[in-house]
Amino acid sequence: MTTWTRVPIDPSKGWETCFGCGQSNPIGLKLKAKRDGKTARTEFTPDKSHQDWSGIVHGDILSTLLDEAMDYAAIFSGLTCVAARMQIKLKRPAYIDELLIITEAVTESARKTLEAKATISLKDSTIIAESTATMFILAPMPSEPSNKQEKPKNNAQK
Repeated sequence: MTTWTRVPIDPSKGWETCFGCGQSNPIGLKLKAKRDGKTARTEFTPDKSHQDWSGIVHGDILSTLLDEAMDYAAIFSGLTCVAARMQIKLKRPAYIDELLIITEAVTESARKTLEAKATISLKDSTIIAESTATMFILAPMPSEPSNKQEKPKNNAQK
C-alpha cells in the first residue's frame, strides 16, 4: 500500500522563500496565480533586475515563470509535482516593464505523471514563450488536512 505524505503550500515549510511564489523572498518573483476555469493565470512585470542586456528579460527568468506556472497547474489539480522533463520554445524577446501574462493548464494525467503546458504572452496575445512538461507526481494535496496520526510503536520493555 502506498502511503502519501501531504505536502501543502505551508509558509512554515519554506514556501514563503520559494524563488517563484515566495512572498518573503527579497529577490524572488512573488508570483500569485488565480484559477480561471480549467486553467490558471499569473501576471508578472519584469524590472531591470530581471534583464539579460539592453532591457531584454533573461531567458532563465522566462523559464522560471513557465516552470512555476506549471507547478500552479498541478497544485490547482490537487497534486504536488516536480518537473521531470520540460521543453521551452522562446518565440520573441520580452522586455522589462512589459506586463507578461502566463497561462497554465494540466493537459493529461496518469498514475505517476502529468503533462502540463504554459504560455507567456503580452496583453495583445502576442506569444513570448511556450512550454510543456512531464511532471512527476510526489503526492496528492487533499482538500482538508488529515487528522489521522500514526500509531506510536510499542517499544515498552517488560
